[in-house]
Amino acid sequence: MVITRFAPSPNGALHLGHAYAAVAAHDLARAAGGRFLLRIEDIDGTRSREDHARAILADLAWLGLAWDGPVVRQSTRLASYAAAADRLRGMGLLYPCRCTRAEVAAHSPGPGPDGPRYAGTCRGRAVDPDGAAWRLDMERALAMAGPLDWSDDLAGQQQARPEQFGDVVLVRRDAPASYHLAATLDDAADGVTLVTRGADLFMASHVHRLLQALLDLPVPRWHHHPLLVEAGGAKLAKRRGSPGLAERRLAGEDGLALANALRDRQLPAGLSLASGVGMPA
Repeated sequence: MVITRFAPSPNGALHLGHAYAAVAAHDLARAAGGRFLLRIEDIDGTRSREDHARAILADLAWLGLAWDGPVVRQSTRLASYAAAADRLRGMGLLYPCRCTRAEVAAHSPGPGPDGPRYAGTCRGRAVDPDGAAWRLDMERALAMAGPLDWSDDLAGQQQARPEQFGDVVLVRRDAPASYHLAATLDDAADGVTLVTRGADLFMASHVHRLLQALLDLPVPRWHHHPLLVEAGGAKLAKRRGSPGLAERRLAGEDGLALANALRDRQLPAGLSLASGVGMPA
């Protein structure tokens, strides 16, 4: 059975990019006679707000999207994140790091897919673990896992290359788990067989494939869809104040018509779809 999910964070209003992603995940499941799940990724400290979570449910219903089963909250799964981190520590694959963002940038050997690559400054050092972030020893993890591949519906078969990220953070200082660890564990727990998300997260799947191998998790297929972008090519983002779905809903706009327009790629003026964002050339 095809099982997809839409997994927004309640740290701001959903925008048209989220609507496109939700419609894509919903329709891929429905076309295959499968299940569409909703997960609220609410472990981002004080940025996660209940009023945003309620608005997400209202926005999806307004778009005519119905999910299967109860809404899952990441905040109910903290024990599973801690258990996975403990398992990786027991395998000798995690180490504490107290480097600041500025220090990481200053000593980085070069850029990675999501910012400056970490130089391994704290690897092998005696670091106070209390309040520290925990990083994956990438070289040791790759040696343990061996060669890995994964498949994307649009980009085809891929050889996993997580080393591009360097020693990624899996347990944050300010959250119980990083996106990499939490999303990988949650998708496995929910039985997701087709991971749908924007092409800007294409490279993250290299890391997630490695974590699946290390933690003996099932391997899904991926579907990295194009992103909605503004006229200048920038993707829609909450932090830049991209117009919210709630504004449109409360103004009386027809949500079903909007969802159908997105399906037909009839986009509002000033927006376009940028395929291949985040994908290798």
